[in-house]
Amino acid sequence: MKRRSVVALGLLAGSFALTAAHAQPAADYPNRPVKIIVPFPAGGTSDIMGRLIAEELGKQLKQPFVVDNKGGAGGAIGTDQAAKAPADGYTLLLSGIGSNAVIHGFASPKPGYVEADFIHISQLAAGPNVLVVNPSFPAKNFKEFIAWVKANPGKFSFGQVTSSSGHLTTEYLKQTAGLDMVGIPYKGGAPALNDVLANQIPGMFTNQDAVLPHVKAGKLRALVVTSAQRNPLYPDIPTVAESGYPGFSAVSWTGLSAPKGAPQAIVDKLQAAMVKAFSDPATRARLESNGFVVAASNSADYTRFVQSEVERWGQVIRAGGLKSE
Repeated sequence: MKRRSVVALGLLAGSFALTAAHAQPAADYPNRPVKIIVPFPAGGTSDIMGRLIAEELGKQLKQPFVVDNKGGAGGAIGTDQAAKAPADGYTLLLSGIGSNAVIHGFASPKPGYVEADFIHISQLAAGPNVLVVNPSFPAKNFKEFIAWVKANPGKFSFGQVTSSSGHLTTEYLKQTAGLDMVGIPYKGGAPALNDVLANQIPGMFTNQDAVLPHVKAGKLRALVVTSAQRNPLYPDIPTVAESGYPGFSAVSWTGLSAPKGAPQAIVDKLQAAMVKAFSDPATRARLESNGFVVAASNSADYTRFVQSEVERWGQVIRAGGLKSE
């Protein structure tokens, strides 16, 4: 009996030890620097978003949050590294529309991860794509644009960065409005935008923050935004939805995610810190001044949103027979 009692006590102690081991990391998390993988090179919008999250979480949780840029393959390389990292809360991911939604719609090449490999913690913000044209283009507004394209099938050439949100938004509009437009491939958004400015091509869809200075300066004409509601920095520019295509919505978005299996208590702590940080008016203003709409959502809402985006863009890709390259 004594031996059995000793064994039982040992098992019980082991059980308590395991429970403590699982609880302790969440209780004192973080107790060392946390890495946020940004799956794009330094200097772009994603990098700026990742560094803003790192800065704010560092303030909230009193430990350094350090950005690690892992660019390549449209975000797939860095995202794959994040998916395979230890699920201990010390490696996180700047998740976004391209590498966490659009990429899953293509038949090949498939990334080394699936959507279920992540716990989505909080959506940071979203911004619309904006259809911009060179001021010399005949259409002065979106309704005139639709009429011109339908009267001139195959003659509107748009800048296309393959698999980007701008590319997918254009395909979505083509399918929704029944338009015949021709994509001109570019390696990046900047060269395409430069060609619109130089009137080498008439226009393109691209992120609102990239074109805002040119629209304000009169170097580009904004015709429509793709968010469900008008954007505060483009108050006079209508949405696609209000222009005859109800339900149309296409936004670029970013958020914070963790590898599947991260302790729920750590997820909850990160979620609370994100919501608190980006509910602060001064912090929100930093994003809103560039046309972003701050979400600061909880994990459940962000997860549902990502799943809906995977489905939305998968449908667009399949309907258009689009290829990733």
